[in-house]
Amino acid sequence: MNILNGGAHAHWRGADFQEFMIAPFGADNFRQALEWGSEIYHALQGLLEKRGLSVGVGDEGGFAPHVRSNEEPFELIMEAIVMAGLRAGEDVGIACDPASSEFYHDGSNQLRCEGRQLDASQMTAYYRQLVESYPIVLLEDGMAEDDWDGWKLLNQSLGQDIKLVGDDIFCTNPEIIKRGIEEDVANAVLIKLNQIGSLSETIAATRLARNHGWGAFVSHRSGETVDSFIADLTVALDTGHLKTGAPARGERVEKYNQLLRIEEQLGEAAHYAGIEAYCRRPAVNRESGAEHA
Repeated sequence: MNILNGGAHAHWRGADFQEFMIAPFGADNFRQALEWGSEIYHALQGLLEKRGLSVGVGDEGGFAPHVRSNEEPFELIMEAIVMAGLRAGEDVGIACDPASSEFYHDGSNQLRCEGRQLDASQMTAYYRQLVESYPIVLLEDGMAEDDWDGWKLLNQSLGQDIKLVGDDIFCTNPEIIKRGIEEDVANAVLIKLNQIGSLSETIAATRLARNHGWGAFVSHRSGETVDSFIADLTVALDTGHLKTGAPARGERVEKYNQLLRIEEQLGEAAHYAGIEAYCRRPAVNRESGAEHA
């Protein structure tokens, strides 16, 4: 669930990273996961209001506050998880889509809100620091779409720990995904049906990723309609992931409602993927600083 936005989605008024998401992987079933996600979303709204920050939402339903750094959204989400009575790293993980192509210029990652320019090695070290500080289980588009060397470096550093999802670099295109697998630049691919253009190619892209041990992460698009087919597609392809915005606005909620209907129809045969959909197992206990299974 994309619950907090920055970058282009926030008209560059806040964080450079574009999407900050929650993954309620500790739930017993999808219904409970949706309940947890909604509670965290509303807890975050109350927290932002208390701090005098904007609670206006973007077209994917996430809040777009004027934060001071790329790390502050992680802190806000951690606090919202606790306010909802849940445990960060055990009940709920964090996912992030920096959309690095948006701030990658002239060979460097230009972090406007922090006044820094980082090369691929420095950016990888920055992500490593974030992953060690917060229960991040998934990073999407951590490097720019044309920075293949940067992707390789990132995967070497974090590919054994978290899901590294390629969106802009792969465009749901089986030929490009094949290159990514051969060059070992990631471990998962974002699946967008209307990005590649046909259902056949979408299925081919998903099968290619799965057959090589990669994750496949079905995704919405910004500014879409109430059509809920991607919820069915996620279950049909057994991907274990669906990215479809915050639990707000009809075009987003409809996808979650469809998953509720599918789970109800399947009954005891339904299986919620949970932590199995991610690489990371240990959780970060922010109070003690210790890691535990």
